[in-house]
Amino acid sequence: MSSRAEDPSDQELVRRFQAGREDAFVTLMQRHERKVFNLAFRMLGRTEDAREATQDAFLSCFRHLSTFRGDSAFSTWLHRVAVNACYDAIRRRPPLAAQLDERVEANASAHDPADQAAAAADVQRALLLIPVEFRAVLVLHELQDLPLEEIAAALDLPVGTVKSRLHRGRVALGRSLIGEPDGTRAPSKPPSP
Repeated sequence: MSSRAEDPSDQELVRRFQAGREDAFVTLMQRHERKVFNLAFRMLGRTEDAREATQDAFLSCFRHLSTFRGDSAFSTWLHRVAVNACYDAIRRRPPLAAQLDERVEANASAHDPADQAAAAADVQRALLLIPVEFRAVLVLHELQDLPLEEIAAALDLPVGTVKSRLHRGRVALGRSLIGEPDGTRAPSKPPSP
């Protein structure tokens, strides 16, 4: 017998969990854990913080999945839960300036080739310097490859706002990469009266 039953869809696993089968949640978690961790790592910049946010996201998911109505895809809803866990982690931690050197060193040591490590650390540092609302959209679109409509649903924003934040986030990231500490700051020349 070489035919294997197809893996159940997320929707089916949610239905099973809501019917009392907790093993369905384990399958959902295994299926989505890597994406949630990658999102958290890009939002937070540290492996330890990303692990904690991932754990918080799945714990929140477990607690609230019984009330999930299915108005959006499970993955969209989970992305929202994960982004909220990242926002909570950001609010709980000390200011970024106190942690920046530690993050860059940790990120650089995680890669073998020196040039790749330096580039990755620069991008991660630049991501951490841009406003979190831009960072969330950038990470979801550029690194998680989510379509704009799914990001809008996950963040409970209009698609136009997602497009605007994506554009502004790209500009801020570019400015951060060339050394401007805040890619969203006003021009240095004051406006004419």
